[in-house]
Amino acid sequence: MLTFAPGPSKVYDALPTYLQDAYNAGILSANHRSSAFMNLYQETEQLMREKLHMPDDYRLLFTSSATENWEIITQSIVEKASFHIYSGSFGKKWIGFAKHINPATDGLKIEANEAINVAELDIPAGFDVIALTQNETANATEVPLEVIEEIKEKYPEKMIAVDTTSSMAGIELDFSLADIWYASVQKCFGLPAGLGILILSPRAVEKCERKGEKGRYNSLSFILENAAGYQTHYTPNVLGIYLLNRVLKDLEEVQHIDANLRERMLKLETAVAQSKSLRMLVDNAETRSKTVLAVSGSEELIVSVKKDAEKEGMQLGSGYGPHKPTSFRIANFPAITNAEMDKLIAFLGRY
Repeated sequence: MLTFAPGPSKVYDALPTYLQDAYNAGILSANHRSSAFMNLYQETEQLMREKLHMPDDYRLLFTSSATENWEIITQSIVEKASFHIYSGSFGKKWIGFAKHINPATDGLKIEANEAINVAELDIPAGFDVIALTQNETANATEVPLEVIEEIKEKYPEKMIAVDTTSSMAGIELDFSLADIWYASVQKCFGLPAGLGILILSPRAVEKCERKGEKGRYNSLSFILENAAGYQTHYTPNVLGIYLLNRVLKDLEEVQHIDANLRERMLKLETAVAQSKSLRMLVDNAETRSKTVLAVSGSEELIVSVKKDAEKEGMQLGSGYGPHKPTSFRIANFPAITNAEMDKLIAFLGRY
C-alpha cells in the first residue's frame, strides 16, 4: 500500500539497502562512545551543512522526538517565558507542554487562513523566546520564512524557536533566521520514526549556559557536553542516525528538492481546485503548506474518496483534530516519487 499519510510517512525506497548495509557494517552493535559512532555523528553533522545548508557554527543534536524538544527548549533555554504563535493542533500541544513546565507561557492563536500580522504583533518584554510552528501538519498551514524574518527584525533581542517537523529536508530553510530549529525524521527525511533533530545557534548555546539548568535526563547542558565530543548523553538510536546519514548522502541539495516539491504541490492544488466536490481546507495560498495538503469535503465524501483510494493501493492521510471527519491530508514529501504523486493527482481528477 502506497501511503500519502503525513507521518509516519512513506520511507525512501532505498531503505532496505541501507538496513542491510548497517547490519553488514556492524553499526548496529557499535558503542556510542566508540570512534565508529563519533565519526558517524561528525559526518552526519557535516552532511546537514552540505545538503540542508545548516550554518557552520550551528550544532546538530539528537533527541528521541520533536515532542522531547518541546520540553528541552522550555527547561533549558527559556529564561522568562515563551510566547507561542500557532494555528493548529501541534502548535497547541507545544504551548501546552511549555505551560506545564512554565505557567507564565502565553501565546496567540490564529486561524488557518490568517497570516501573522507582524506590524500589529505585540510581544511584551516578559517573553524571551518566540515559538513558531513553521509547518503545521494538523491543518496543512505554514509560516513563510519571510514572516519569520520580519519577526526577527522586530524582536532582535528575543530568541526564535521553530518547529519544522514536516518541512525540514523538504523546503529550503534559512537557519540564520532563528536560533532553535527542530524536526523528526519520519516526514520529509523519509525515515522510520524514533529520532528527533535539534539544531542550535551559538547564541542558543550561550543562552542555555547562562540559564544553567542541570540535573535532568534531557538537560540541554548535558546533551551539549557530550555533543562536544560527538557523543550522546544516553545510548542513542544509532540505527536512526546511520539511516539519516545515508539519506543525506543520497539527497540532492535541498534547493533542488524544494523546487520539485513546490512544482508538485501546484499540480496537486490545481487538481483539487478543478474538482467539483473537493476543496482545499486552507484557502489562503500565503498560509498554505508546501509539504502537506489538506483536502476537505462532506463526511460521506471523505470516507468514499479514502475507500476508493485504498482500492487502488493508495492510503490517504486522515484529517486531524477537529478536521478529522471532513478532511484528508496528502503528504508531499521527497520520498514519494513524482510518478507516485502523478498517480494520485490523476485519481483526484475523478472528483
